[in-house]
Amino acid sequence: MADFTHILATRPDFNNEDREWLHHLVADWQVIADLSFADLLLVLQTGDGHYVVAEQCRPSTVMSLRSEDVVGTRISDSLKAEFDAAMESEYIYHSDTLRTRGRAVVCDVYAPVRHQGKTLGLVVRETNMATRESNGRYESESIDAGKELFEMIPRGQFPYVDSVLNQRHNARVSDGFIILSAEGIVGYASPNAISCFRRLGSIDTMQGRYLSEIGTSLIRENDPVPESLPLVLSGKAAVDSELDASRSAVSIRSLPLSDEHGRTGAVVLCRDVTELRRREQELQTKDATISEIHHRVKNNLQAVSALLRLQARRTKLPEVRKELEEAQRRVQTIAVVHEGLSQTADEVVDFDKVISSLLKMSVDLATTQDQHIHITFMGKFGMMPAQDATPLSLVLTELVNNAVEHGFEGREEGNITISVGRGGNNLSVVVEDDGNGYSSESSGGFARSSGSGLGTQIINTFVTNDFGGSVRWEPRREGGTRVVLNMKLRAAQESAA
Repeated sequence: MADFTHILATRPDFNNEDREWLHHLVADWQVIADLSFADLLLVLQTGDGHYVVAEQCRPSTVMSLRSEDVVGTRISDSLKAEFDAAMESEYIYHSDTLRTRGRAVVCDVYAPVRHQGKTLGLVVRETNMATRESNGRYESESIDAGKELFEMIPRGQFPYVDSVLNQRHNARVSDGFIILSAEGIVGYASPNAISCFRRLGSIDTMQGRYLSEIGTSLIRENDPVPESLPLVLSGKAAVDSELDASRSAVSIRSLPLSDEHGRTGAVVLCRDVTELRRREQELQTKDATISEIHHRVKNNLQAVSALLRLQARRTKLPEVRKELEEAQRRVQTIAVVHEGLSQTADEVVDFDKVISSLLKMSVDLATTQDQHIHITFMGKFGMMPAQDATPLSLVLTELVNNAVEHGFEGREEGNITISVGRGGNNLSVVVEDDGNGYSSESSGGFARSSGSGLGTQIINTFVTNDFGGSVRWEPRREGGTRVVLNMKLRAAQESAA
């Protein structure tokens, strides 16, 4: 079944502005469906002259007439004459016939979608006539407001041209709505809207008062006041804002109402977002705490690294000095990873940035004064969780250190290339060098051990046990050594378990 984009593609006569207008319409028409207690259909004429449903909107304030998805459904030919008449109309077009859908009696009303003098299609409002029986004040005010917004479509006044929406949690009709006059006086406030302002500290009756005065009376000296708040409270512009008072927060959105002569009033939607903001604040505090922990871990590891470096300088035994220097390098590797984690709000790190500085540092420490070893990266590691970044950085620094120590022994220059291939959580890394050859760096298919052989254990343990992967050592075709690592990041393994 065709979707909205494919249906639009059948109309080559629509320019980009026409398509954008229709996208804006369906992005914002939920408020009309909710206020009107009615289903909405956007119907477009295809290139062959037939009518097809391009998009639909179900109300969230009443049971929908359509449980099925009708996007892509062709309108019956028996209704073509009525749709043609609606397309030719410049105003709202009412169907002469009440139709039945299941047990419901339905009234169809058409709003031609006009933009820059062109009729692009029709918005069909399908109203269950049962929703128009025995209505109270709430229903009557809601229906009237929805009708005014619906009638703005043929005049090109809806969707709004200059709408500015910045709130992450926009208010909906069911959250609470207020009807304003052209002067900004409250004509009606739904029970939920009254509750929102009660939460902010308002205790007086809202009806008959300026909403701007109600809002400003709640603001204290140190309360934040967004620049858009006065426009929202007066109903003069299609913008949203947030009103913070009495340790509570309400998201507010203004929808100006207009007729052919100009602005007649506004619908103001409001939603209590106090709990949402409290949770966001808790998350920010948690993120700051985690970053501070990583920062302190990094500082402690650097202190340990410094102590190991001092001890290595004081010892007189070459074997002990070498082991201490390797321990210092490994501690420093972990410290660099935590430094990267301390700069992010979550438990992931830009591994390309971390590993680049780590490996260059590792080469500088392992080379002699006259050696010049260059590292080249191909591909990207991407973002990586902390539980994978630390062991992988250790594995790669051990491999590079092994290449410098054994592969380039007695040589002044050399090149190391690290190629990365990542598909989701599957990671393939190839470390190549143009050093002395395969036999100088490996022994029995493993890294050639020196000293305690801890570097070999680090590579094999992390790759095979932790990552569930494999390590393959082989000679490089052009000379040197090639190490192939195939791994699955542990975050993926845990989510699949």
